[in-house]
Amino acid sequence: MIYLLLSISASTCIFIIFKLLDKYNIDTLQTIVINYIAACLFGLWSYEAPISMTSILESKWVYGALGLGFLFITIFNVMALTAQRNGLSVASVASKMSVIIPIIFGIYVYKEGIGIQKVIGIILALVSVYLTSVKPKVTGNASKGLWLPILLFFGSGVIDTSIKYFETTYVPKNGIPLFSATIFAFAFIMGFVFLIYKSIKKPKKFTVKAVIAGSILGVVNYFSIYYLLKALNHESLESSTLFTVNNVAIVMVSTLLGLLIFKESITKKNWLGIALAIISIVLVTLA
Repeated sequence: MIYLLLSISASTCIFIIFKLLDKYNIDTLQTIVINYIAACLFGLWSYEAPISMTSILESKWVYGALGLGFLFITIFNVMALTAQRNGLSVASVASKMSVIIPIIFGIYVYKEGIGIQKVIGIILALVSVYLTSVKPKVTGNASKGLWLPILLFFGSGVIDTSIKYFETTYVPKNGIPLFSATIFAFAFIMGFVFLIYKSIKKPKKFTVKAVIAGSILGVVNYFSIYYLLKALNHESLESSTLFTVNNVAIVMVSTLLGLLIFKESITKKNWLGIALAIISIVLVTLA
């Protein structure tokens, strides 16, 4: 349970850092690219055994890490486009409601337990994510470009499901730092190429603020994945339970921090969502 709490804390810190990027006018894309290389280097530093490029390339999980690296950088950009074209609330709901994909995967593939209490808890969790994320209506047509939130929904769900699958099937217990670092390395390479492509069209130098923010974000991002993998590796929690608690708690805590730290407005629907989130976490955990 401690690994799950640490993963939730790290993921929530990512939310705070992204809010601060906007507040201090720091380039988001530059920060993201630096974040990936920082996370990679921190993962390699945390790995206690000798590191061999040959052993990484010959490992059973290397192609999975490559795919996840591609998804990490791609889905981030999809999330940004969704927020811009469909609204922030649509992006938030689409990414967090995707928790249903790894839940179904865990129940179907790993034959995880399912009972009436767990079903009620999962349904309440999905409702709570929607109610907690929904914001007052903004101008613009949210139905325009519907393919973006749909792609975000499936992409986010595939990321969580893939992390669980490769951790269970191919990654050894002492290989989590190296697996995480490799994912971030691939994400950095792809993000850097994309950044160069954008710079050709519109030259822009890296700023010191982006490097510092990216380095901090990278360490936090690494721990969010590392502790999620450690939690998934623990036999006491089924993945369907873990992903439900993880996603709902992140939305709930992030919303509360938005109120306390950034003075964001919270509607009655948001408060109802937070209440349902607490109930759903209790039901799913005790089930």
